[in-house]
Amino acid sequence: MTTVKIYSTPTCPWCKKAKAYLDEKGVAFENFNVAEDMKAQEEMIKISGQMGVPVLDIGGKIVVGFDKGKIDELLDIKN
Repeated sequence: MTTVKIYSTPTCPWCKKAKAYLDEKGVAFENFNVAEDMKAQEEMIKISGQMGVPVLDIGGKIVVGFDKGKIDELLDIKN
């Protein structure tokens, strides 16, 4: 199974959509709240070059934003 991490904040609507989408598809993920976890925030910026959320790490591949097509492709989700 592919490891999925999502870097998010509690107030970000796109983060909520991304997490809800992963839940809907039955994909387990580890959530990192970068508003409170400075280590996770630094890691997110290092891997993505971005300050914006959500950032998803899907098996080592980085997706910035809620890009459903890219998420589906990396997780081999067929609609």
